[in-house]
Amino acid sequence: MASILPNSYLDSTDEGILYHVKNPYLDSMDEDILYHLDLGTKTHNLPAMCGDVKFVCIGGSPNRMRAFAMFMHKELRLEGDGEDIKDICARTDRYCMFKTGPVLFISLSYGIGIPSISIMLHEFIKLLHHARCCDVIIIRIGTSGGIGEDCTGSVVITDTAVDSFFYPRFEQVILDNVVTRSTELDKELAEELFNCSKEIPNFPTLFGHTMCQGRLDGALCSFSKEKKNIEMESTVFAAMCGLCALKGKLFINTEGPNLFY
Repeated sequence: MASILPNSYLDSTDEGILYHVKNPYLDSMDEDILYHLDLGTKTHNLPAMCGDVKFVCIGGSPNRMRAFAMFMHKELRLEGDGEDIKDICARTDRYCMFKTGPVLFISLSYGIGIPSISIMLHEFIKLLHHARCCDVIIIRIGTSGGIGEDCTGSVVITDTAVDSFFYPRFEQVILDNVVTRSTELDKELAEELFNCSKEIPNFPTLFGHTMCQGRLDGALCSFSKEKKNIEMESTVFAAMCGLCALKGKLFINTEGPNLFY
């Protein structure tokens, strides 16, 4: 996949390419505090803690992500039973983070939706930058509603996240500007994951677009139930991964055509 970042933001090493941030002001900061992760460049040795990370899995429930970390500990055949896996962000109740070998697991325990995942992604991508991680693949795992007879109960590998108008974009007001960013996801990674799914029996998998829309069960709702909610975080995830040249992918377990968050 061609890089969308200018060369001034690329840093080659023997292990790979560091290209996670697009902020020229970070290097001039005396200290960078990743507040919601309870980590910092002066208080923690981030390269030693996370410098070997190659894969990142983002999910919802802290218990589910811890169980996933323990499962990967066994699959990677690491020493011990994995029961002693600790929450790296234990001193904060915003997010949870577990690490198993080169795999990092992040739980969005702080909440759901674009604001929550956006806060996490900003600090997490800076963590990758400060830890000097290379060639990282990030996967968002979640559930959503589905449209179509073949999608209920299937795992959808998202190739593109779309907004409520079915456009592959994420729009955000930054100061006095409306900034629009692409939400295309890495196609080569999608193909590789799809081929892997063929090796697992009884694991129906397909490609699809994922819509990021509103919700019906909030304190305020200005649209009818016919305008069904699909998912609430995909566009910002895809946009930030693309902007920071991270290989990102969404795994969506579709639970039916009328799932409302």
